[in-house]
Amino acid sequence: MAEIPTLLRKVQRLIVAILLVYVALVSTHLGEFWPFSIYPMFSRGGHPWVRSLVRDVTHTPDSLLWRAQSEDTLPGDPFALGPEGISGNDLSNFVSKSKEWDRERIDGMRKLFGESLQSRSLMIYYVEGRLDQDRHISVKYRPFILMLPDSTALDKDLAERHRDMLP
Repeated sequence: MAEIPTLLRKVQRLIVAILLVYVALVSTHLGEFWPFSIYPMFSRGGHPWVRSLVRDVTHTPDSLLWRAQSEDTLPGDPFALGPEGISGNDLSNFVSKSKEWDRERIDGMRKLFGESLQSRSLMIYYVEGRLDQDRHISVKYRPFILMLPDSTALDKDLAERHRDMLP
């Protein structure tokens, strides 16, 4: 009989240890830890969201590049990530969860696109969506990173605002 309370204490300690490890993993990965990143029941439905979008702006006049746009008026052509071996989710996480856009981070973004940048200019848009009070979805496309074959330009104001929004 004395063995049962001892066994219960061991089970309780094990459960507490598992929960502590789980909470530590979830909190250090910005909520991107199973099952929160997989199951929609744990998603943030109705809350603002951030994604990214890439456009080929090789033949686009400079005057159109740095304006916030609607989807219908985005300059350039859509750039398909799949054929280049780039995951859209990985790119969105890279863009939305990077707190500091230093030289190393920008070089990492350029490496992600690899040979695609040899003959193209690509604009990465920071896409913010939200459900407004009238239950309509509003989406803003803000130019964030312009990658030319030989250089990269970053919207510094958006990068600073973006960093302040992160936990």
